[in-house]
Parts: sequence; structure tokens; C-alpha cells
Amino acid sequence: MTLLHSASFRSAVFGLALAFGLAAQAAMPERPTLHVTTLDGKTFDLSAQRGKWVIVNYWATWCVPCIKEMPDISRFVAGHRNVAAIGLAYDDSEPADIKAFIARHPVVYPIAQVTLEKPPKDFDEPRGLPTTYLISPDGKVAKHIVGPVTEASLAALIGQP
Repeated sequence: MTLLHSASFRSAVFGLALAFGLAAQAAMPERPTLHVTTLDGKTFDLSAQRGKWVIVNYWATWCVPCIKEMPDISRFVAGHRNVAAIGLAYDDSEPADIKAFIARHPVVYPIAQVTLEKPPKDFDEPRGLPTTYLISPDGKVAKHIVGPVTEASLAALIGQP
């Protein structure tokens, strides 16, 4: 295998692209779909969440701002019955390593792993991490945020105390 085709080379190039905001962006559909298997083997289907706000949060184990925002997202989801979340670990790590990370940094929402090779088809690749999409109760993208969110910023964006 040549260096250009190695997974570590692709990961390094993607990391640089994220750092400089150069990742290519595709047009997102008005009502994106997301159907992923979570690390605990369950299925998360965005369309099954209609009627709720959904926080779709791209993060990585090596991303310090991602780690900092995870407790805020958890508290917000735990405090609002009409809000759900899915964490998308945008990481080439082994699933066992991500599970161990989550054991050290627990959250109240499910986590699925997505990679450069298998990105969700209806969501743009993140231009930086963390990246969050707020999906309104009717399934439309209400907000796209690059950078960390807080419990207070989520409340302001969703319009709930």
C-alpha cells in the first residue's frame, strides 16, 4: 500500500483540512436522513425523532472542545423531554477505544462512529470539530454550528429555558 492510500495519511490530511476549514461541503437536503448503529448495537433513526428537537453532534476523542461540550449537551438533553441527541464520533479509532473513552466521559445520549470512509450521506462533512446540527421537530435543519455549544447556547437556539 502506498503512503497516499494509507488510513493514517488520509486521517492526517483530513485533520489538516479540518484545522484550515478546507473540507468539501455538499448541499444538504432540507430534511436530512440519518440511520446509524450506535456503539451499544442499537439503531438511531433521525426520522423516528420527529416531534422533538434533535442535536446531531460530530466530535472526536482527540478534540478538547468536543470533550468540554459533552456534559453540557448531556445536561440539556436530560433536562428537556422534547430534545434528543446523537453523538457522531468522527474518529478512525477502534470502536472499543471510543467505548472506553465514553466510559470515562459518560453522556446520556447514544454515540455512533462515523468515519471518512463511511460518512452519513445527508450531512456535510464537518469543517471543524465539534460541529453540531440542530434539527427542528419537523425534521428540518434549524441551525448548523461549527465550534462548541453550551447548555445556555442550546437553550437560546432552541428557545427553551
